[in-house]
Amino acid sequence: MFDRNGLPRVAATILPLALVAGCSSLSPGDGGKAHRIVVGTTSAPSSLDPAAAWDGSWELYRNVFQTLMTIPNSGTTPEPEAAKDCGFTDSASRVYRCELREGLRFSSGRPLDAEAVKHSFDRITSIDAPSGPAALLNNLEQIDARGSRTVVFRLKKSDATFPFILSTPATSLVDPMDYPRATQHPGNTVTGSGPYTLKDYTPGKKAELVKNPDYKGSAKVRNDAVTIRYYKHSTNMVSDLKAGRIDITYRGLTPEQILEFQDAATTGDTSIDLSEMTGSEVHFLVFNRKDKQAAKPAVRRAVAQLVDRKKLVREVYDRTADPLYSMVPAGITGHTNAYLDRYGDPDPKKARKTLRDAGIFDKVNLTLWYAKDRYGDATSREFAEIKRQLEDSGLFDITLKSRPWSTFQKGYLKREYPVFGRGWSADFPDADNYITPFVGEKNAVGTPYPDRNLTEELLPYSRRQSDRGAAGQSFAKVQRKMADDVQLLPLWQGKVYVAAEKDIAGVEWAVDASVILRVWELYKKSSW
Repeated sequence: MFDRNGLPRVAATILPLALVAGCSSLSPGDGGKAHRIVVGTTSAPSSLDPAAAWDGSWELYRNVFQTLMTIPNSGTTPEPEAAKDCGFTDSASRVYRCELREGLRFSSGRPLDAEAVKHSFDRITSIDAPSGPAALLNNLEQIDARGSRTVVFRLKKSDATFPFILSTPATSLVDPMDYPRATQHPGNTVTGSGPYTLKDYTPGKKAELVKNPDYKGSAKVRNDAVTIRYYKHSTNMVSDLKAGRIDITYRGLTPEQILEFQDAATTGDTSIDLSEMTGSEVHFLVFNRKDKQAAKPAVRRAVAQLVDRKKLVREVYDRTADPLYSMVPAGITGHTNAYLDRYGDPDPKKARKTLRDAGIFDKVNLTLWYAKDRYGDATSREFAEIKRQLEDSGLFDITLKSRPWSTFQKGYLKREYPVFGRGWSADFPDADNYITPFVGEKNAVGTPYPDRNLTEELLPYSRRQSDRGAAGQSFAKVQRKMADDVQLLPLWQGKVYVAAEKDIAGVEWAVDASVILRVWELYKKSSW
C-alpha cells in the first residue's frame, strides 16, 4: 500500500493474506451464489446526506456515491472518477475544469450531468449544515455547467489542493430530484452513482449494499454485495467475528483485542488474520475559548506541559498508537515536532511557573468531554489517564463527562464544552487538511480559532505552492504558531488494524489514503 507521500505503506499482516493475481470480479449468478461480505464497525453514519456530515459517515458515502476525482491505490495524486478528465486551465490554480464520463446515471435512472454536479456543490454551501462540510468549499467562488458534460470551478484564491477536495466524500454527487437545494435529504435512502446501491438501511444497525450494475468509474468491484453492521461496543463486534457472523472488522478494536489476536497468531490457534497498517488518524484536545479557564493561554500551555503522551499510548493503548507532537501526523510532508520543541517533556515545575507567571495560584477547574461510543472502548481509559496526569501535578481539578456521539457532536458544535476530545482522519492526503479544517471562525470542531496570520497569510501561501513537498516549510511555520496558541493539543496518531476471517482477501488495498474502507476491494478467496 501507499502512504500520503507515495512511500511504501506495507501492511504488516500478522498472518499473510494471499492475493490471487489477475482475477476479475464474479457475477452474482456465478455458481448460483452471490458473493457477499459482512463488515463490522463501531463507526455508524450520522446522516445519509453528504451536505450534512463531515465525519465517519464518509465511510458509507465512499461506497455509494461518486466524486469527480479519487485517490488511486498506486499513489497520492488525484485521478478522475466520475470525471473523464480534470485540470487547472490557468497558471494561478484558480480555474479548474472537469469533463464527465459519458453515460453516467444515478440509481434512480436519471442522468448524472453537468447540472447535477453544479447542484451537488451549490446545495452544500446553500444548506450550510453545522455538522456539514461547507467549510471545505469556502474558497469556491462560482461553478458553471457548460453543456451536459463540462463543469468549470472558479476559486477565490489560488489553491493547488482543490483536486484533492474533489476526491473527498464531501463532494459526493447527488440526484437533484431527490436532494433539494436548500433542505437536507429526508429518510433512510440514497440516490447515488457509486459502486454500490443502498438496498436497505437501519440507522445504527446495518446498511445493505448491492453492486451497482450501472456504475461507470475507476473502481473494480470484487464482490456482489456487502452488509455493514454497526456496533456500539467492540466486544459484541469481535464476538460476532469469532462466531463467523461477520467476515471483517474495521474501526473500534481495543488494544486488548488487538493483542489477543496477535498472541493467537503466534501460536497459530486462530481463524482470524490481523493486518496492521500505517495510520493517518490523529486524536487531539480542543480548547473552547468561550470557557473562562480554557480561554487563558497559560492554562492551555500548562496542560501542554503536563500531558505525557508516551505514557498515554503505553498505559492505555499498549503501544498500538504513537505519541503525536504535531497536528500533521508522521509520514505526511509538513510533519514536525512543534509541540515537543515548544514544551519539551512533561514537567510539572514548568507548568506551575507558567500558571504563576500569569497570576493563577489556585487549582484550575476544567471539565473534559469525550464521545463514549465513537473511537472505541479505550476512550474512557484515555481520559481517565489524562485526568490523573493533570491532577497529579497538583495544579488542576478535572471533571470528566461523556455523551454518545450523536449528542456529543451537537454539543461541541454549540460550543458547550470547555475542553473536548476529537479524532480526525484526513479528507485528503495533504498537510493542509490536518490544519485548515480547524482554524478560522467556522471550522470542523465548531470552536472558532480566529487568527489572520494563519488564515490570510501562512495557509493561503502554502496553497499557492503546486509542489506540495515544497509547502512543508510553510507548514512548519504554521505549526509553531499553533503550538504557541495551544487551542488544539495533539495527543496520538493511530495505527490501522483490520481483523478478518482467513478467507477474506483484498484488505491491503481496501483502506484508502484517508483511512476509509473501500469495501469493493474485499472478496472471499473461496469465491475465486
